[in-house]
Amino acid sequence: MDLKSQIDQNCIPKHVAVIMDGNGRWASKQGLKRVLGHQKGVESVRQTVEAAAEIGVKALTLYAFSTENWKRPQYEVDTLMTLLVKSLKNELETLQKNNIRLQAIGRLEQLPKKARKQLLEVIDQTKDNDHMILTLALNYGAKEEIVNAVKCISKKIVNNELKAEEIDEKVINNHLYTFTLPVVDFLIRTSGEKRISNFLLWQIAYAELYFTDVLWPDFRKKDFYEAILNYQSRERRFGKTSEQIESSSK
Repeated sequence: MDLKSQIDQNCIPKHVAVIMDGNGRWASKQGLKRVLGHQKGVESVRQTVEAAAEIGVKALTLYAFSTENWKRPQYEVDTLMTLLVKSLKNELETLQKNNIRLQAIGRLEQLPKKARKQLLEVIDQTKDNDHMILTLALNYGAKEEIVNAVKCISKKIVNNELKAEEIDEKVINNHLYTFTLPVVDFLIRTSGEKRISNFLLWQIAYAELYFTDVLWPDFRKKDFYEAILNYQSRERRFGKTSEQIESSSK
């Protein structure tokens, strides 16, 4: 029996987030330059997006470029941005075929002009698709996102648009980049590293975490299905006891 057929369609995570890690190490193992690892990782993105759409995931968020990634060698940064433009052009057909809407979160205004232009074009061309939302986290940092939310909320209090006692989780959620998305149910990180790396810190409060030793360029549909099966084997309690969960399901 193949892995996909083992997946319980009644227990699909609504929102899956992925930290795509290991491109550089993959390239080093092959005796190649780091940038070739990033190029090889494009196929992993395609397979992951298609696998998520096929099993009914409603939202998939990929950590594509962090605010800290600007510190990498300039050649690598330039290659990543060139690859982003090329990939967006090449993958538009895949997005349309699978009825996937693209969006992006992060400080997009700081992206190179050409990359930002191509990104916005694909976002516009897929805006009516409604099977799954694919979100690219670009020039994204969770701490910065939360700081921005606090600033926006503070301004509303100063302008008497909001009272301090009205601030709750919903208010904070509504001021995050991801305010249109469901909470993250499942976070996958490749390459064996066990860190969150400043990714969706608020949104993953109750997410199940999954770490695999597979390097991102080697990550394929079967690896995604294995991760989903692992998710489905867990009991999500949200602070309750197992007995409470069992009782409420009867």
